[in-house]
Amino acid sequence: MTRATTQTLKKTTSPKSSTSKRAASVQNRPSVEDLLAFILKFLDDGKAQDVLSIDLKGKTSLADYLVVASGSSTRQVNALAVTLAEKLKEKHISCRIEGKQGTGEWMIIDLGDIIVHIFHPQTRAFYEIEELWGIKTPVKK
Repeated sequence: MTRATTQTLKKTTSPKSSTSKRAASVQNRPSVEDLLAFILKFLDDGKAQDVLSIDLKGKTSLADYLVVASGSSTRQVNALAVTLAEKLKEKHISCRIEGKQGTGEWMIIDLGDIIVHIFHPQTRAFYEIEELWGIKTPVKK
């Protein structure tokens, strides 16, 4: 066996490899339902409006749940999304946030199993994202 091959084997079998770290973080990750409950409580505590959770299991492979909420202003939309992403990262739950560079009218936090949309009310009424899943939009146009 060459020296390069030996080093490669040691690296991949090391207990501190990134694979074992990922496996450990997956084992410590809360259930999807616990995560959903955390998100819904956070949005309620943050005074989000018209919060709606849509169960997508068996309907799409996109995610298990879609959460849709409104903020009363672009400032609140931004604050809710950014703070939620920070709280999730503190719990070592990876997520992506989209819309930070935009106008603050619509931000998305993607956790893989759960996708959270936080809208400005007029933007939410315009896109009617809930109606894609057969649910009446709670926001008035």
